[in-house]
Amino acid sequence: MADLKRLGLHDLHLALGGKMVPFAGYDMPVQYPLGVLKEHLHTRTAAGLFDVSHMGQVIVAPKDGRIETAALALERLIPVDVLGLAPGRQRYGFFTDAAGGILDDLMVTNRGDHLYVVVNAACKEADLAHMQAGLPDCDVGMVGGRALLALQGPEAAAVLSRLIPDTGDFAFMDHGIRPWQGVDLWISRSGYTGEDGYEISVPDLAARAFAERLLADPAVQPIGLGARDSLRLEAGLCLYGHDIDTTTSPVEGALTWAMQKARRTGGARAGGFPGADRILRELAEGAARSRVGLRPEGRAPMREGTLLYAAPEGGDPVGRITSGGFGPSLDAPIAMGYLPSPLCVRGTTVYGDVRGKRLPATVTALPFRPATYKR
Repeated sequence: MADLKRLGLHDLHLALGGKMVPFAGYDMPVQYPLGVLKEHLHTRTAAGLFDVSHMGQVIVAPKDGRIETAALALERLIPVDVLGLAPGRQRYGFFTDAAGGILDDLMVTNRGDHLYVVVNAACKEADLAHMQAGLPDCDVGMVGGRALLALQGPEAAAVLSRLIPDTGDFAFMDHGIRPWQGVDLWISRSGYTGEDGYEISVPDLAARAFAERLLADPAVQPIGLGARDSLRLEAGLCLYGHDIDTTTSPVEGALTWAMQKARRTGGARAGGFPGADRILRELAEGAARSRVGLRPEGRAPMREGTLLYAAPEGGDPVGRITSGGFGPSLDAPIAMGYLPSPLCVRGTTVYGDVRGKRLPATVTALPFRPATYKR
């Protein structure tokens, strides 16, 4: 499709046999010759390399040179403790709107004299405009000329340490800048698969050489969007535009773990973010519905959009699947969706309409598979 943007590593993906599909306005590899199932399992047992260069990399620099100014400014847009984020550390967060819905989720890093923010590809232009309008005391700009790669899996640390030795010492959510062959790599020990691993921002001019060095390691295989989706689903992680959006609050989305005490009622800087009245009320009283994990019985997956019912027959839908598929690590179908709070108790049985037949699914804890981050 002529209107699709191309990744800087587009030619490498083709050379690796990548099957390209449209995603968030980009021509992206959905799988390679290994296939989605084997790519998924390889990431769980060794190391997978993902190209996530479509995502937005943003610098938020305080005009007065004080990191505290940038932190407090960003806190006006997100219900997260940014002021308490130490230099060289990263944190998950989300932009909220006046109604308490989620505009996008993000990662924010304290880089000492500025903040580095990574946002989703489909939202990045809107996010940039939102930050530029809401942070007049900061210079906000999209980073150009850099690719973003994710190296994920139990062998990721050993692989990266062979190129940049001290990265094995990073803890989960640590961030650092390290030299490699004359360029600076921006490295964080994080990712979106539930596995240990890294996200690495690398200048375009060195991106192919760096990717090929990683792929030359016997432990590493290229991984596409298909396995990325099944990996994050097993990890119980949200996909923006599917599991969370402007119709869902952070409390409904089961993201309260990402809102620190400082921003909650009674905290040092409670409220002050868009939608605070609703979000703080739901934190205190609970939301009417919530995102839950679901384990369908049998082998039939319950896909996104599947309607959920409280009984095997009769009645109106009570909820809907927002992400669903087969969990290769579990050898079973898994799903996430929203249900009314009384039905969100673990062990509750609900029924998904699969091709006109209601099949049972059990409410279960998230994640489906324990994370293996290095603490």
